[in-house]
Amino acid sequence: MSQKVTFPEDFWWGAAMSGPQMEGTFEKPHENVMDYWYKTSKEEFFNGVGPTVATDFFHHYKEDIKMMKSIGMNSFRTSIQWSRLIKDLETGEPDENAVKFYQDVIDECKKNDIILVLNLHHFDLPIELFQKYGGWESKHVVDLYAKFAKTAFELFGDQVHYWTTFNEPMVIPEAGYLCGFHYPKYVNKGKEAMQVIYNLNLASAKAIALCHEICDAKIGNILNLTPAYPATDSKEDQETSKIVDAFYNRSFLEPAVHGVFPQEMIDIMKENDVLWDQNEEELEIIKNNTIDFLGVNYYHPKRVKTRTTPLDCDYWSPEQYYEEYDMPGKRVNPYRGWEIYPKAIYDIAKNVQENYNNIPWFISENGMGVEGEERYINEEGKIEDDYRIDFYEEHLQLLAKAMEEGSNCFGYHAWTGIDCWSWNNAYKNRYGFIALDLETQKRTVKKSGEWLKKVTEEHGYIAKDSYQ
Repeated sequence: MSQKVTFPEDFWWGAAMSGPQMEGTFEKPHENVMDYWYKTSKEEFFNGVGPTVATDFFHHYKEDIKMMKSIGMNSFRTSIQWSRLIKDLETGEPDENAVKFYQDVIDECKKNDIILVLNLHHFDLPIELFQKYGGWESKHVVDLYAKFAKTAFELFGDQVHYWTTFNEPMVIPEAGYLCGFHYPKYVNKGKEAMQVIYNLNLASAKAIALCHEICDAKIGNILNLTPAYPATDSKEDQETSKIVDAFYNRSFLEPAVHGVFPQEMIDIMKENDVLWDQNEEELEIIKNNTIDFLGVNYYHPKRVKTRTTPLDCDYWSPEQYYEEYDMPGKRVNPYRGWEIYPKAIYDIAKNVQENYNNIPWFISENGMGVEGEERYINEEGKIEDDYRIDFYEEHLQLLAKAMEEGSNCFGYHAWTGIDCWSWNNAYKNRYGFIALDLETQKRTVKKSGEWLKKVTEEHGYIAKDSYQ
């Protein structure tokens, strides 16, 4: 039996974007790590496509914001690029062209009655700070980030009412220092990865303190929460899943909301002599500067089992405690290899409700990347992405269930508004409500964009099935 899935009238409907994936590199005073990675290793990028033009939001922002409004979006998140806004990375002095650009974007959002969420870091550290200081391994870089944040707040803090400090900070140590699939592509830097985790938390807390001092605004952090489900009910697998959760989820969630780090994580690091460099003053900064709201990016779960074969390496890594579990019969998005498991969005919502003060939170990213979407273009030139609509409806139904049970969720942002450049995947997989023709830069609303407009007008939708 079909049922109406409803959401509050003031619910945020929108999408997430980012400066490095949308703007193009026009007029930037500095390269970021992703720009540099592309410049030095083009062969690693799908079809050799880099960030130079991307979605050209730098020149199309007026059209794009108006188009997003036309499909029902009342809010969206994007980022200020550190490598664009700041001319002098040591002093925090801004670049005049960048100030004008970001001011114009803010003005255009106001004109279209769109709530703008501005994020300060989306995997886009200026390359000079990596080359000179070792990037996020350095506490000097933490201080330079705080100067960047201060400049942004002083320039725009009286106009932007929602800020976030980082997007998916766990990806920086995981992808860059442990797994080797983001620049600098290390795979043997376990201890350094732990220092990066600590420094990112410290940087976030310093930015939160500055925001509260300078702005009449709310500030949060965007975390990719990937629930760690144990392969079996055995005590060993249950304990393993808790360790994985501590390192990959709670290492940022705990300090963001409670101002402390997970004790089991600290104990394991001490035991293995990989505890980060910390001091009492820094720990007080983290303790006293927690988030006002939480953003949650959710794509897929993590399924784990207790490691049975020793990890073949001579360095410490969290992977020494677990193995990935390939669950039989799971649903998979074949284009990314990611499991589709909507129930995790309910589990995340209940976890935030029960263990994190029921803090105000929103889904800040959720989406389905598909390769070769041109196969689904109809006679009118529109992509019929019913698979994406089904994906959203399944997840939203379980989110609504958690909200009915009291979880304090205030919005849902998909990834993404317009097809965007995605690191070395480039434009291989498309995610947007709006399609982008890379050659002509023409934008076309997909069927999912029309669906979003209807959902926002009706504050919900009729569910096809009841999902569990």
